[in-house]
Formats: sequence, structure tokens, C-alpha cells
Amino acid sequence: MNELEERIKTDGRVLGKDVLKVDSFLNHQVDPMLMEKMGEEFYNHFKDSGINKILTVESSGIAPAVMTGLKFQVPVVFARKHKSVTLTDDLYTSEVYSFTKKTTNHISIDKRYLSSSDKVLIIDDFLANGQAVNGLNTIIEDAGATLAGIGIVIEKSFQKGRQMIDKTGTPIYSLARIKAFENGQVVFEEEDD
Repeated sequence: MNELEERIKTDGRVLGKDVLKVDSFLNHQVDPMLMEKMGEEFYNHFKDSGINKILTVESSGIAPAVMTGLKFQVPVVFARKHKSVTLTDDLYTSEVYSFTKKTTNHISIDKRYLSSSDKVLIIDDFLANGQAVNGLNTIIEDAGATLAGIGIVIEKSFQKGRQMIDKTGTPIYSLARIKAFENGQVVFEEEDD
């Protein structure tokens, strides 16, 4: 998605060798017009997949997931990272290691919001090592639901997440694929890769 790549180039900041900070438009301050275009891209790619539910992890995946759900006209469910007093014990749970924060989170979804009749599209902000996707897929499997596809806003192709997902045969579509960070700049994968 060219507009997203341009925003990454102009507003993204490379930190170290493997972190991209995009908090000016994706995961602190949110650009709703860009989110809407992302939702449209994901919809156009997966519209024939029979999706009836969008799934993400709080919090940075929520904005693109909601816009995708709006295009599909289906509910969006987000896994919570912290158990609150409003969540009962009737939950699907999994563990997710955060590459950026260097912590493990226990994510959970109320069993009322995911069932065996659901055909799910996972939407997430980043794909690095694939931990969030793995955690969400564990929950999908526990619910007896079907994983129809994975939509990623920004993929860091130089990390192992994409290769891990490709081995499962699950359809995956990333709006921006980063090949490397070189001299503080983002190098994108070529279109035909």
C-alpha cells in the first residue's frame, strides 16, 4: 500500500536495528483516514473468504481491525492483555510475548464472542516474530473456529513471523513489507517478492 509506505518513510522512526516507531499515525496518535483505507485494502483482499468475525489484540490492532470490520460489516473482537473485574472466568486464554516491550502477556477473550461457527480474520499492526498471531490462533483453535486469513499493517520480513505463518498455509496479506533497516532508513520488499 503506497500511501502507508510513504507515511512510514516520512513519519516513522527507526530505533536500533529492529524497531520501527509509528506512533504518529498508527499506535499512539491514530490517522482515521489512513485506517479507513487500510480497512478497505484488507476487505478487498479477503472479501471472498466468508469472514464473519475480525480478531485482534489490544491496543494497537484495534483501529485497523475496527475499520476492517466496518468494511466487512462484521463484529470485531479484541483479546485483552489484562484481566479486568468485568471479565468472568469463562475465557479463552493464551500467552503472547511482546518483542517490543520484552514482556509476556496473558491474552483472553470471553467465550461468548468466539465460537465454532466463526470464520476469523486476524488483523494486527505489526508482524515480527509471530507471537501475537500464534496466541490468537491458539484461541481460535480452542474455540473451534476457523482461521480464514491474517492481515498485517506492517510486516518486518527480516524477522521469523512470516516464515512461520507461511509454513501453516494460512493466507496472509501485509500492507507494507519491510526488508531491512539500513542506516536508519526503511527498505521495503519489492512488489513481486
